[in-house]
Amino acid sequence: MLQVATRRNWSGGEHVPRQGGFIAAANHYSEIDPLTVAHFLVDQGRPPFFLAKSSLFSVPVLGSALTHLRQVPVYRATSKAGDALVAARTALDEGLPIAIMPEGTLTRDPDLWPMKARPGVGRLALTTGAPVIPIAQWGAQELLGRYARRPGNVLKRPVQHVQAGPPVDLSDLMDRPDDPRAHQEATRRVMAAITAMLADLRGEQPPAEPYDMARHKDHQDQQKDQA
Repeated sequence: MLQVATRRNWSGGEHVPRQGGFIAAANHYSEIDPLTVAHFLVDQGRPPFFLAKSSLFSVPVLGSALTHLRQVPVYRATSKAGDALVAARTALDEGLPIAIMPEGTLTRDPDLWPMKARPGVGRLALTTGAPVIPIAQWGAQELLGRYARRPGNVLKRPVQHVQAGPPVDLSDLMDRPDDPRAHQEATRRVMAAITAMLADLRGEQPPAEPYDMARHKDHQDQQKDQA
């Protein structure tokens, strides 16, 4: 589907490990992001085991594709929430690649820059020792915009940019696999690498600080209290 609807500008495939388990971490701004990342990794000969938020499985076309690809839904704030990480560790132990969107949901940044991510990717990396390959992508919003349910600009075949980078250096944190602060720092480094590559793809300067959804919500709550 993506080959027909978009044109590809992919780079950095040489950074994708040819064998062994690894974590592919990408930015998230369109519902078709998982398909784009999966397509990129399949082209490198490394089809991924994907951790995707459960709501994506109800999106037409995307949901059926994720199910067909034997992907794992992540049920947040439920008793099933930990099942996804267990499945991810098992896959990595078996030498399979894991794909994950560390932000956990579509970015809320007004200009679609990566926002502050959940610490899950850092935790997974430090508890398994698996390398993290950052992946930046841009262009999917021209095909399916944020929150959109119907594609647009199909006839224009927008360019889909995907760039993989070298493994993020987390070596100094590997001796702290159970430290939440280390998980947060590892995640920050992963997102910084993704953001830097995305800035290169977009030819623009990213915000000085990533959008913080929790902080923004607290600010909104304060404004409501003062109203």
